[in-house]
Amino acid sequence: MNPTHYPETVRDWLLSLQNRVCHALEQEDGSARFRADAWTRDEGGGGESRVLADGPVLEKAGVNFSDVRGKGLPPSATERRPALAGKPFRAMGVSVVVHPRNPYAPTSHMNVRFLSAGAPGEEPIWWFGGGFDLTPYYGFIEDARHWHACARDACVPFGDGGYDEFKEWCDRYFYLPHRRETRGIGGLFFDDFNAGGFEQAFGFAQAVGEAYLSAYIPILARRKHMPATERERTWQLIRRGRYAEFNLVYDRGTHFGLQSGGRTESILMSLPPLARWEYDHHPAPGSPEADLLEHFLKPRDWLAEE
Repeated sequence: MNPTHYPETVRDWLLSLQNRVCHALEQEDGSARFRADAWTRDEGGGGESRVLADGPVLEKAGVNFSDVRGKGLPPSATERRPALAGKPFRAMGVSVVVHPRNPYAPTSHMNVRFLSAGAPGEEPIWWFGGGFDLTPYYGFIEDARHWHACARDACVPFGDGGYDEFKEWCDRYFYLPHRRETRGIGGLFFDDFNAGGFEQAFGFAQAVGEAYLSAYIPILARRKHMPATERERTWQLIRRGRYAEFNLVYDRGTHFGLQSGGRTESILMSLPPLARWEYDHHPAPGSPEADLLEHFLKPRDWLAEE
């Protein structure tokens, strides 16, 4: 395939993925629907942000598509490729964040993206990035095993070692140094990925994006109607505060969007609708909340426990 055709091929699949994720989440919620908000960018391109709010199951969900162009890559995109600093670029992707209402149902995140950079007439330099990760507020072994089994299965067709490598990368990436804790139980994270050429790399990105619904929907279905009290709700909001801290302070996608002059409403779509901060909060020893911190929010080989 001619490299100039790569972006359009990826764009077609991303738009299809956005539609299918929105449909599946609406079906799981049962009544709420996504609001679609199309937008354009002055430098070129645009996208469509879709947000579902105040559903009986989904307190907030966002499924964003973007396809933007710029005159120069921002610092967050050139840390490992300094030769591309200032190069024109085209970046596109689908980003999904789901914040369920029930405290026993975990927050989930998925992103797949493609970036191509280079001056006119140059052979473009391109790569894929993305992954998915799970942020539970209460730990369930069966959920963690299912989530990571889907992550492993997405990697299997693309050779040995992929799951182990991208799981470890995910554990390292979704970590809050100032809290000395991980954001959740991980999954997959990859970036600057072009191994095997376009067809192979695109196939892997597709496998990850397609695996998200298979990984998340069964967990959401199991947990969305579990009885919960104000205690569980308070804990959920405190942990959502940690989620917000990571996205605002450390997330590369947030930094790229803000540094490149992206659309603020779309960039901050990932933040929960409600969160809470309590001074020096510590859960009671032996409680389910303490169990989450002590046993679930530690990198571990979930599949060795199958």
